[in-house]
Amino acid sequence: MSDLLWQKDGVAVDARIMRFLAGDDVVLDREFFEHDVAASKVHVEGLARIGVISAAEAASLTGELAALADDFASGRFVLDGRYEDGHSAIEARLIERLGDTGRKVHTGRSRNDQILVATRLWLKAKLAVLAGHCREIALACLHRAQREALPMPGYTHLQRAVVSSTALWFAGFAEAFIDDAVRARDALAWIDANPLGTAAGYGVNLPLDRDHATAALGFARMQVNPVYAQLSRGKFEIGALDALGAAVLDLRRLAWDLSLFTTAEFGFVALPAEYATGSSIMPNKRNPDVVELMRATYASVAAARSEIEHLLSLPSGYQRDLQVSKGAIFHGFGRGLAALELAPDLLSRMAWNADRMREAIEPAMYATDAAVEAAARGVPFRDAYRKAAATAAQAGEGRTPEESLAARVSPGAPGDLRLDVLRGRLDRLG
Repeated sequence: MSDLLWQKDGVAVDARIMRFLAGDDVVLDREFFEHDVAASKVHVEGLARIGVISAAEAASLTGELAALADDFASGRFVLDGRYEDGHSAIEARLIERLGDTGRKVHTGRSRNDQILVATRLWLKAKLAVLAGHCREIALACLHRAQREALPMPGYTHLQRAVVSSTALWFAGFAEAFIDDAVRARDALAWIDANPLGTAAGYGVNLPLDRDHATAALGFARMQVNPVYAQLSRGKFEIGALDALGAAVLDLRRLAWDLSLFTTAEFGFVALPAEYATGSSIMPNKRNPDVVELMRATYASVAAARSEIEHLLSLPSGYQRDLQVSKGAIFHGFGRGLAALELAPDLLSRMAWNADRMREAIEPAMYATDAAVEAAARGVPFRDAYRKAAATAAQAGEGRTPEESLAARVSPGAPGDLRLDVLRGRLDRLG
């Protein structure tokens, strides 16, 4: 491992303790490294703007930072066990290439605001991806809802209840993921605050140009108070995971439906061949493993959120416990975004079995239609309800699923899906 930034003379470094302290930091920091380098470049520019380093020194530093970013992207530079973390790797590289000029890069900053700004930039990027995946899922659902409205049973309590349609099912999940995209966008706006320049949480005795850093890094605003910058670590991560959790929670319910609908007992849906796997022992099996792992994804996101929430039993100021939050958001967003990315193609290509769904519609499923129709003619609804219950077995006489669907014209119902309204909301998301 390279020389430690914080090492004191006369104090031996115990390798076992260092392994425990570092944990998997250097591996996790690969995820945030490019953001750390970009923030370092802006910090250098800021130091030059207030005269702490010269223009020539700034040019040398930013040039080497750009070269480091290129080397990292191409694999010529590897963040590995030679370094304690990504921050020390940046400084070590600059010192190696530029000597004393490289030693000036850390003026006016701490590893505390370094990781804050790198993580914040990473979270912004991931929330933008999340919003994009949610829009794509919603769009795939709207396309299917507009294209086909096959009759199918609607369920409550997992019991056949009323006549429904594939269009209504798709439109329901379209609206869910539109809301999820909005929530991702709102979470992004909430965390869009620049902590760079707050140092270790108490400011520094330099007139840092934080407005320049805020604009140059693309933040909407400055996170003003240094104490709050530290208080927000974990809090902002939880907010981002909440937005991700809302989306994968909807994905879990969608996946549950598909898990049921693909069984032989239902037989409503056939998945594309690539989304199923075989059994290692039973030659007859095709298993919906992708759907099942989509269903499981919420557990990873919820665990990440819970881990960070439990970490935050802390006083104000930086505490080393917060290091663990990096792994939580990395694994939570890694699993969550990977599952959501697969959903649009799956939803676009899954096939309904129209005959099986129609066969599953029982005469009693028209009883609600009969009760509402009688109430519309002036019969008190509770009387109409009792009569429809008594004659439920005959409720389907003279009725078809298509007529039932067309007659339900309350806004959003099968006869008036308002897909144009949902498409308008989706379009406004950009």
